Amino acid sequence: MNSFKFKKSLGQNFLIDDNIKRKIVNSASILKDSIIIEVGPGNGSITKLLVEFGVPVVAFEIDLRLKSELEKIDSSNLEVIFQDFLSVNLDDVLSKYSYERIHLIANLPYYITTPIINKVIKETSVYEMIVMVQKEVGDRFMAKPNSKDYNSLSVFLQYYFDISKVTTVSKNSFFPRPNVDSVVVKFTKKEELLKVNDLDFFLKLVRDAFTQKRKNLRNNLSLYDLEKVEKALFEIGKDLTYRAEQLSLEDFVHIANYLK
Repeated sequence: MNSFKFKKSLGQNFLIDDNIKRKIVNSASILKDSIIIEVGPGNGSITKLLVEFGVPVVAFEIDLRLKSELEKIDSSNLEVIFQDFLSVNLDDVLSKYSYERIHLIANLPYYITTPIINKVIKETSVYEMIVMVQKEVGDRFMAKPNSKDYNSLSVFLQYYFDISKVTTVSKNSFFPRPNVDSVVVKFTKKEELLKVNDLDFFLKLVRDAFTQKRKNLRNNLSLYDLEKVEKALFEIGKDLTYRAEQLSLEDFVHIANYLK
């Protein structure tokens, strides 16, 4: 790989720290009935460890120049698909496998982090996701109310998953060296989701509430029935002068269900 020309457009930074690779793999709760989806295997440094679980591993790589490297991994339980993961029909790909739990493992460039996570949530019943992202992005995933990183994405993801940090990853753990540190974040599907009367409405309400972060709910939710919003807020000890970052996941669910 010494002569490999890395593409910034693909966010290519290969992990070279064996200790971090092992931490990522060890954090996965793989069982005999699991299947692993790996997005962006690169030169296969983590893929080589994943196949050791003995369960199906389906890796998606967009860069055909890495084909020769990935084909060196001689494992009967590995399938490498050289396509853009975002354009793949996951139902078609996974239909030939028998499994109970889907695990996603990925090192995600900033610009496609949210689209990939959205795709996995919408198209699969994913049980667990272990993703490496820029530290500031990971901080948003895990953020709690009344913190600067808490936003609509925090609420959206925490509705579906329990989220925890696996490890921080120094920029020195990659080649080429990126400009920022990263973090490995683990998402575990919640056994029971909070009851939401209208999921699309709930998600829209959350997005709208965070439209202008420094504005209060009276401003950001001005197109809603503010009298009803105010009554819903009153029931949880809050009012329209609050900002979205001061509301918990449970608060948003309460308001959405009150309005719908």
